[in-house]
Amino acid sequence: MTNHPRISKRIAAIAESATLKVDAKAKSLQAAGRPVISYAAGEPDFATPAHIVEAAAAAVLEPKNYRYTPAAGLPELREAIAAKTLRDSGLEVAPSQVIVTNGGKQAVYESFATLLDPGDEVLVPTPFWTTYPEAIALAGGVPVEVFAGSDQNYLVTVEQLEAALTPRTKVLLFVSPSNPTGAVYSSEQTKAIGEWAEANGLWVISDEIYQNLVYDGLRAVSIVEAVPALADRTLLVNGVAKTYAMTGWRVGWMVGPQDAIKAASNLQSHLSSNVANISQRAAIAALNGPQDTVDVMRETYQRRRSLIVDGLNAIDGMHVPTPEGAFYVYADVTGLLGRTWGGVTPTTSLELADLILDQIEVATVPGEAFGPSGYLRLSYALGDEALLEGVGRLQRLFA
Repeated sequence: MTNHPRISKRIAAIAESATLKVDAKAKSLQAAGRPVISYAAGEPDFATPAHIVEAAAAAVLEPKNYRYTPAAGLPELREAIAAKTLRDSGLEVAPSQVIVTNGGKQAVYESFATLLDPGDEVLVPTPFWTTYPEAIALAGGVPVEVFAGSDQNYLVTVEQLEAALTPRTKVLLFVSPSNPTGAVYSSEQTKAIGEWAEANGLWVISDEIYQNLVYDGLRAVSIVEAVPALADRTLLVNGVAKTYAMTGWRVGWMVGPQDAIKAASNLQSHLSSNVANISQRAAIAALNGPQDTVDVMRETYQRRRSLIVDGLNAIDGMHVPTPEGAFYVYADVTGLLGRTWGGVTPTTSLELADLILDQIEVATVPGEAFGPSGYLRLSYALGDEALLEGVGRLQRLFA
């Protein structure tokens, strides 16, 4: 008898999502009655706007929504996404250049799966969202980390990308605003990076899931708007989860050249078929309906951002650049490592996160989930009271 492994090596190599793992642990402790403050989840604490919920409720009563629909998405939603892409990314596309996916994660996975062959390299600006390297590896690709620390406000340069370029490089990953750092590339930086990618014949996968969550009157300029020549070699990834507080509805999308979208549609037709029609109807209402609730949420996040940045920067040994987008701070905690807190001397941010959870019941995600050690990610998409309580606990721990 052949002694095959029980689990495929490819799947066994996948690491559990660190952000979801920490969030699950925090929720388990909360369910047990522990007063845990969790900064772990990248999830708005707002309810989905009422007009979106009402559209979904109406859709439940429509028998046409009980059936299979096109794997690439409802025609009306693809039209709405094309309109949003022109409105917010400055790129005019046909609805046939859109595929609707089960959340942004499926769009990320399918983007890499569509473009990569074994051994192809992807330049990954670091710190990175924890799912990117896993999705690249599943597609047979090789993630190449290009690190920018807090001294660069977590923004990589063309020079750094050039130094990481090899004959095997096929794709540049571009994320602005960033998860986990909240960093936003300026229009000039975006243009420079886009022109470099175009000159080197690279594909670009641009994750724009946070493009509507930017602060101080700024705008996240899409790389295809900054460099229109890139449109034929760029896949845009987006979704309704963050902007509209719809994480549980599971609607994302990809936008790109016809050939790439057709290939991704073929993959999705076997992988999952269509996204749930009720969720798609809700997404149509989100994109085509009033946007005033988005403005309210963005204003609230901006206010919370000031609270958490000021509170954490008051801690000796912690440095937090002010993020310009998303709803995370990425704290440089190297100044806290190697010092003793409550009888424990952490030497890594993983050990520091464990210490914080154990001693003051505050959940954070360590930098090891996003690249090098020495950092903590904290989401400020939680209520004001919890946010301030958690910051207060951290200040008292590290006083």
